[in-house]
Amino acid sequence: MLVLSVENKPKYVVKIKDKEIEINENTIRIMREYLHRPMSLDELASKLGLEDWEEAYEFFKKIPAWIIWTPPGLWKYRLEWVEKSGEEK
Repeated sequence: MLVLSVENKPKYVVKIKDKEIEINENTIRIMREYLHRPMSLDELASKLGLEDWEEAYEFFKKIPAWIIWTPPGLWKYRLEWVEKSGEEK
């Protein structure tokens, strides 16, 4: 879900129960690490600061595939593009 931060800049967050997890370069690195090497859902939950594997599973289900496959270094440019396209409207 795209929301505006306090600085009025766009950010993506995923809501899991009462938590909001911001999608940023570090989160994308963790998700890509989960995809490319053996990692349990429990370990993924620990790295994301979630309570258990069920929350990690729900989190991963809610992430659009295009975000998962976005290289972490390009994430800030994607957010800048979203911010600029929002200003033009």
